[in-house]
Amino acid sequence: MRRGAITQGSVLKAIAEYDELGRYEFLARYGFGEARSYVVVHNGREYDSKAIAGVAHQWDQGRALRADEFSGGKEHAAAWLKRAGFQVKAVKNPDWARDEIILACQLVMENGWKGLDAQDARVVELSGLLQLLPLHAEVERNEKFRNPNGVARKTFDIATRHPEYQGKPTNGGALDVAVLMEFLARPDQMAGVARLIRQGITIGDLQRLPPTEDEELDDYSAPEGRLLMRRHQARERSKSLRKKKIASVLQRGMPLECEACGFDFEQVYGDRGAGYIECHHVVPLHEAGEGRTKLSDLALICANCHRMIHRRAPWPTPGELRVSIAQKHAADRRAAEALSRPLKAADLLQMPNQVI
Repeated sequence: MRRGAITQGSVLKAIAEYDELGRYEFLARYGFGEARSYVVVHNGREYDSKAIAGVAHQWDQGRALRADEFSGGKEHAAAWLKRAGFQVKAVKNPDWARDEIILACQLVMENGWKGLDAQDARVVELSGLLQLLPLHAEVERNEKFRNPNGVARKTFDIATRHPEYQGKPTNGGALDVAVLMEFLARPDQMAGVARLIRQGITIGDLQRLPPTEDEELDDYSAPEGRLLMRRHQARERSKSLRKKKIASVLQRGMPLECEACGFDFEQVYGDRGAGYIECHHVVPLHEAGEGRTKLSDLALICANCHRMIHRRAPWPTPGELRVSIAQKHAADRRAAEALSRPLKAADLLQMPNQVI
């Protein structure tokens, strides 16, 4: 059975049966629950997308899919229905991303750490800006996505988590608190991050940066937000910059080795590894801005160290990672020496639960 191989005609038959039986009898007959993420829209009516997609299989594939054989999300039911030509709509809007919270937090900070009303012109402006952010696919948004009411609520979620707020906090999340604390710890830097996000969206640069295939960062590992991280990665992948950095190292007679761990691709892989190494942009985007990148801003590192640097915030510099690696090796050596050293009577006395 080919999951997802459904046609427009089979979906229409499922919708017709849904209309004939009624929602609850249709769901009960095929063993589906109510839609929690997406609905499919047809002739102005909304239908439980997972149930419709599953039942449509009986005309194209011989039997309906069971609810436990697929998901109702964008990977399965929503994608299949959209591919068949139907409009799919999110039941609820996606959680706020770090980039969005940074912009809302900047607004709250500028307002003296107080929440703002939905009618405030600044809230209306931010609502329009958030709707341009290329973070959430259209299929994940409903008609209330980041509207002024939602933006206003988020400003109060942030404001009521301020350490000096005396009342009961509203329903915010852990990411709201994390971003708030960063603004309190380094307000100038975080304001710079917000400014860069605003500029990138306003002039369209960040809207033209789709997610990269290997993007695995969540909102806690990307210190400046996912959009600026994509810009950061785009700069690191500039072939011209990488070639210039490698050429500058070779001209000084230095080997192409990782600045963090010392790994040399040519020494390990021979000709296949000759001339290869990755390039990391050391200076954070909010500090470097959009100016011209200097070669001194770049570091040559191996793929493993590159991934470890970007694994979670705060990102260590290659030098800091080198110190961390050296400390780990030193600790391992001390542990190995302790294990190989002959035990003395004093050592046995210090060991718990030992029978001498």
